Amino acid sequence: MPADNANTDGRGLQRAQRKRRRRLRARRRIPRSVAVLPTLLTLSNAICGFLAIFFATRPQEADMPFGWNALSFGAVFIFLGMLFDGLDGRVARLTRQTSDMGEQLDSMADMVTFGVAPAVLVVQLIGVGTPFVTDALNTVSDRVALVVAVIFVACAALRLARFNVEKKARQDSDPRYFKGLPTPGAAGAIASLVMLSELDVGFGGEVNIPEGPFQWAVLAVMLAVAFAMVSRLPYIHATNRYVRGRARFSHIARIVVIVPLLAIWPTPVIALVFTAYALSAPTVRLLRLMGWLKSPPPVPPVLSPPEPQQTENADVSEGSRTSAGVADPVPRTEPPSPER
Repeated sequence: MPADNANTDGRGLQRAQRKRRRRLRARRRIPRSVAVLPTLLTLSNAICGFLAIFFATRPQEADMPFGWNALSFGAVFIFLGMLFDGLDGRVARLTRQTSDMGEQLDSMADMVTFGVAPAVLVVQLIGVGTPFVTDALNTVSDRVALVVAVIFVACAALRLARFNVEKKARQDSDPRYFKGLPTPGAAGAIASLVMLSELDVGFGGEVNIPEGPFQWAVLAVMLAVAFAMVSRLPYIHATNRYVRGRARFSHIARIVVIVPLLAIWPTPVIALVFTAYALSAPTVRLLRLMGWLKSPPPVPPVLSPPEPQQTENADVSEGSRTSAGVADPVPRTEPPSPER
């Protein structure tokens, strides 16, 4: 009898293990669920990028609302895409619906809105013809503008690809800083300068900006932010540093100063803020190399907690896999990605 009971228990344990293995295989065969709301927000970001390109390529003399031209509407859709890009990640984490598919879709949408659309805006702003192909529309400004736009698109693609493959490195880095300029920051600098050149800037009347020098300045800024995207320069993570937790008095004072100026002169203030942010890290690095600014003390690395070890017969829960379309039960401390 004891031997029969042992055999029965052994067969029962084998059947339980086979059932557990079948459940695990069935879970792997189930296609990853698509989170509806975060996916709609990410797709809205991509649609805003397409609309920015669409309006940028329309005739500039077209009659548009608010007295704007089509190029200004294209710049506005880039800023609207930033709003959707900032919301999709937060909504996915709040609803625990983060997934690898959502991360890849977000990068593709960012490439359209923050990579291709700003380059098209600048090409249309300068009025590039057909450089390197025909002699009639092959001026120096046309060739330079096309080359700079191509460099910007390529650097944005490299930035987004590097962001995806360095997920583990981001978890161990200082959450107060980005490594390199985020693509929304680069796109915001370009879009704000385009709006500044096309709209009434708001100083009590229309201000005539010299067209030639300003266009060359836009190209210079575009080239600088393109290389800043693929650099390792530290850029402040505004949300993690100024919004979350307790803020310093100086930070609050800056916001108090910027908000009234933004209400009085919206277009130039937006252009100044985005351009200053995009050029802040290269400027600080240059000042430190020249000895005019002291380097800050090194920040100790953020150590990740050790992962729990699983036994051979441990049942892997589907909720613990982000690749299955559902987030971890415990929220990660990974900073949000307005950046990519």
